[in-house]
Amino acid sequence: MPTATYDGTPVPVDDDGFFTDPGRWTEPMAEQIAREAGIAPLTDRHWTVIRFMRARYAADGTGPTVRVLGKSSGVSVKELYQLFPKGPAKTAAKIAGIPKPRGCV
Repeated sequence: MPTATYDGTPVPVDDDGFFTDPGRWTEPMAEQIAREAGIAPLTDRHWTVIRFMRARYAADGTGPTVRVLGKSSGVSVKELYQLFPKGPAKTAAKIAGIPKPRGCV
């Protein structure tokens, strides 16, 4: 299984770079993952989405879709695409240290 090193800590990831063990994630890691994704610095609005993603993953076992994010996170779909231009659900999931949401290609 591949690994990636964030904040000086090696973590197991899948072939697409998503964490396979979300319990290994820390907030300082998110900053580094976001920079690598071309998103920096993380704003309070980014953190709203990241924390929502982690909470939904903990509750449901998968990350939410863009549609659910737009309806439930307090951040509109339009703003999600401004915050995470390369695909909100997929990019936010990677930064949040959770596996790729179902339905993301």
